[in-house]
Amino acid sequence: MANTSSAKKAVRKIERRAAVNRSRRSQMRTYVRKVEEAIASGDHGQAQTALKDAEPMIMRAAQKGIIHKNTASRKVSRLSANVKKLAK
Repeated sequence: MANTSSAKKAVRKIERRAAVNRSRRSQMRTYVRKVEEAIASGDHGQAQTALKDAEPMIMRAAQKGIIHKNTASRKVSRLSANVKKLAK
């Protein structure tokens, strides 16, 4: 348990940041899931629209330190490749 007042404040700050990060991560996962569902349904137009919405969310999560930038790039790359396959 935190003993000093600064440590107690740090605990409060960490809890607030964790809540924000949890919310952002959840929102990002929702957008990614929408793209994956569109890909699974085989609808290229819908998948492309969902990817267009999801990409900024994924990259913003990386920018905010919620996921690593390489992880974000890999996710976008793989989703883009799968959407591109639907066009054929």
